Amino acid sequence: MSSPELGPEQQALVDALEAEHSAVFGYGLVAAFADPSRSGEVAADTAAHRARRDATIDALQSAGVTPPTAAPGYTVPFPVTDPVEAARLAVQIESDTAVAWRSVVERARSEATRGNALDALTEAALRAARWRVVEGVPPTVAFPGRP
Repeated sequence: MSSPELGPEQQALVDALEAEHSAVFGYGLVAAFADPSRSGEVAADTAAHRARRDATIDALQSAGVTPPTAAPGYTVPFPVTDPVEAARLAVQIESDTAVAWRSVVERARSEATRGNALDALTEAALRAARWRVVEGVPPTVAFPGRP
């Protein structure tokens, strides 16, 4: 979603909000198929994305920007039918949100926005690392948030 009246920082925040809306939706699917022993992690990750979504809505409204609402549904990049695919989807969700928050870090004009975006990027990278371990792949990537 691009809007000519938004500056780069506000547009990056709008894009990050859309990534957070998608993450909340995606974690519903993760919850449905994840190993039941991971339900606490799924709940905590979902809550973290909801909190980040809500804080981003507040930040946009404070800046006089009407935040986009969540779509009724989102397309997932692959079928999720078991715990392995649920973990893979969680990694994808965290990677996608990291990309969005890295963009905010790069485009932020205010120190507060940059700090919040850096926190969001760090949290997404940590969650992705934890889910990569579950998925059975190396837990880290060189530059979180790079597509």
